[in-house]
Amino acid sequence: MASRLDLANLVVFARRPTIGVGKRRLAAAIGDVEALRFQRGAIDGLLRGIAGDARWRTTVAVSPDRPVDWLRGRAAATPQGGGDLGCKLTRVARRFPVGRLVIIGSDTPTVTRADIAAAFDALRSHDAVLGPARDGGYWLIGLIRSARGPLPFDAIRWSSPDTLADTLTRLSGLRVATLRSLEDIDDEASLKRFRAGPQRP
Repeated sequence: MASRLDLANLVVFARRPTIGVGKRRLAAAIGDVEALRFQRGAIDGLLRGIAGDARWRTTVAVSPDRPVDWLRGRAAATPQGGGDLGCKLTRVARRFPVGRLVIIGSDTPTVTRADIAAAFDALRSHDAVLGPARDGGYWLIGLIRSARGPLPFDAIRWSSPDTLADTLTRLSGLRVATLRSLEDIDDEASLKRFRAGPQRP
């Protein structure tokens, strides 16, 4: 019988890549068409890089909940549902009650298969793992899920410089591993830094 440490689920939170859905700050700076082009390229590159790995099962938590044809069968889909990010994370995480669960967003195109593998490896000896983002949030959170285990997504100041600190407070008393720091691409300045670097979508 497999132990819960043998069960590995990766969830990618993503908005459907279409004009007017997501990347609004970026679109305000570079225009809707260019923002959409970047969003599509980032999601395609991310799924191409990580979704086919046999070490974990990949599911995309989609918003809006329908349609999901844009995934083109590259991964299973599950709806995010309504509410703030904490509500969505809690709802989706509870669909995976046992095993190692890693959740990432789709705004960090420099995430690699090695990053995901490192997160799952960390969960063999830690209760949680975080990938810090340079804006004070995080690009990855991983947890060991049990049937009734608590989740650390309440009372978090989302999309703020305090998001990571608030989450660490919620994880107080647990063994928490930390991965490398990456940057979400949310605005023109972060896009310029990304395009000046070695990795592009």
